[in-house]
Amino acid sequence: MAENNEFLREVDEDYRRDRILQIWKRYSGVIIALAVLVVAGVAGWRYWQNQQRVAAETASVQFDDANRLARDGKVTDADKAFDALEAQGPAGYRLLARFRAAAETSKRDPAAGAAEFDTLAGDTGLGDGLRDLARLRAALLRLDGPNPDPALANLQGLAAGTPFRHTAREMLGLAALKKGDYEEAGRWFDQIVADPDTPRNLRERIEVYAAIVAGGPVTVTEAKPEPAAPPPPITR
Repeated sequence: MAENNEFLREVDEDYRRDRILQIWKRYSGVIIALAVLVVAGVAGWRYWQNQQRVAAETASVQFDDANRLARDGKVTDADKAFDALEAQGPAGYRLLARFRAAAETSKRDPAAGAAEFDTLAGDTGLGDGLRDLARLRAALLRLDGPNPDPALANLQGLAAGTPFRHTAREMLGLAALKKGDYEEAGRWFDQIVADPDTPRNLRERIEVYAAIVAGGPVTVTEAKPEPAAPPPPITR
């Protein structure tokens, strides 16, 4: 019985070897080609990853250099560095460079900086969060301008459930205080208090704002001039 089992095992092994040889003879070219493709694909993937890493490291250095130039007041050189990153850097650093360039422009010319943030806000290739951030920056730059109404409208849109609603509501409340509209200011501050996600530091500021609103507008009365003192008596 054991001899029969051994014989059957040897026959089975021979059969499998024959099948493998037949498959190899028929498909050896395909198998080799697939192996080469797998090796080439892995090598290409590794090469691409390395190139991405090198590009990111280079862009990081360029971005730091551009920021340093901006801090040192070398505006022209900083603008060129940011423009180079926008044109040639990896996607993430191109976006950072665009926001940073707009911020630097706003320091020199708020209207021009707001226009650059408008361009970012209108870029449909960006995510909603980044577009809302650009809208917020543009609105804040225009808030103290000669025509703040468009900025206020943008802030009202951002105050309705966006991640930047806290800042938008605070700015709207302060703008209302500046106009002397204490009732409107109170409504915006109440929304901040009622929002469970309001940051703690903003809640602390709201206490100050609430005290101002509770005090109401300050009425300044014109001081009446004191009557002139009589001249001293003349002694002889």
